[in-house]
Amino acid sequence: MEKIFCANCANCILIRQYESEPERYVLRVKCTKKQWVKRSGEEKFYKYFTVARRIMDECEYYEENGELFPYIKNLRKELPIKDEIYSTKG
Repeated sequence: MEKIFCANCANCILIRQYESEPERYVLRVKCTKKQWVKRSGEEKFYKYFTVARRIMDECEYYEENGELFPYIKNLRKELPIKDEIYSTKG
């Protein structure tokens, strides 16, 4: 069975997660179908730079965005290697 790369799914979206200062944020990814949950039942968010490694064995909500391997290969090459802090102030 082929593994599912969440980054190639239409339900995997990028969100801003604000830090202690209201104008500073980091990027996170989440599943709009709430397929990523912690043991406590809370929704889990993943660091943006790790999304290319997020895979599942199966998912009933998987909606492929396009051709998998060129996309995942480029994503792994282009993603930052650690969290970057962004600011809403220009």
